[in-house]
Amino acid sequence: MRFIVRRLGFFLITLWVALTLNFFIPRLMPGNPAQAMMARYKGRINPDALKALEVAFGLDTQKPLLVQYVEYLGNTVTGHFGVSLTFFPQPVSEVVAQALPWTLGLVGVTTVIAFLLGTGIGMISGWRRNGIADSVLPPVFVITSALPYFWVGLILIMVFSLGTNGALPSDGGYDQTLNPGWNAEFIIDVIKHAILPSLSILIISIGGWILTMRNNVVTTVAEDYIRMARAKGIADRKIMINYAARNAVLPNLAGFAISLGFVVSGAILVEFTFNYPGVGYMLLSAVTNEDYPLMQALFVLITVTVLVAVLISDFLTALLDPRVRSAS
Repeated sequence: MRFIVRRLGFFLITLWVALTLNFFIPRLMPGNPAQAMMARYKGRINPDALKALEVAFGLDTQKPLLVQYVEYLGNTVTGHFGVSLTFFPQPVSEVVAQALPWTLGLVGVTTVIAFLLGTGIGMISGWRRNGIADSVLPPVFVITSALPYFWVGLILIMVFSLGTNGALPSDGGYDQTLNPGWNAEFIIDVIKHAILPSLSILIISIGGWILTMRNNVVTTVAEDYIRMARAKGIADRKIMINYAARNAVLPNLAGFAISLGFVVSGAILVEFTFNYPGVGYMLLSAVTNEDYPLMQALFVLITVTVLVAVLISDFLTALLDPRVRSAS
């Protein structure tokens, strides 16, 4: 119980600090979204509308800073982040809600697949050290993990899209001539558009999981309880999965939880390379257009998901490893 209270306290304090920074940093920067919009339309908007625009964007410079801060916290809790400058006059919450499913589907699923494949390959490589799998797969995937996302994406486009006369799409999330909906034609088209971006992420990210898991298993195999299990005549497969892998995977779980938290931020370079309509592409557009309300909302979303992921990781680690509970 004490462990849970301490972790929840850490979660709340970190969240409060992040939200406070998210409030003050944009206000320390020169200008604001309302002024940026006035400049964009070059005199076509009446200057008297400046105050109304500030309120619409979630700013009200006429009020004391403390009042603005309290209102900001209330709006953050209720999900009111104002109006997006990039997609004006659409509310920020609606803009984020439209992009989030694309990123969760692409980056989320690919991250889970990369973790499962990387952990499995790393487990076998570490258990059968110096075998064929250990000699070939880890070095290859470690090299691919050092390649830039956009470079891998461009190679895949050249080989599997341009080289096959468009068999696999290289642009967007779906064919714009189709009507979005839960029908087979649209779902298949969405999957086809996601193949090349997900391959780019998979090729880059799987090497880290393989190397970490492989090294953890190699260290675990040298432990006394593994020798004891072998001396008792327990089958190698059971020792590998129930003894070695179970302990070796614990460090990976923390990294996996943090990776899931960063899923929401998307893979910016991949989404930019493939014009994929996800959160990463939206975040890049928000920065380019100085869309502070949208940037603030995305920052809050990313912060909350990362903190929740870390919290779940702590609870899961404590559940699997009694030493963590006793140390706490």
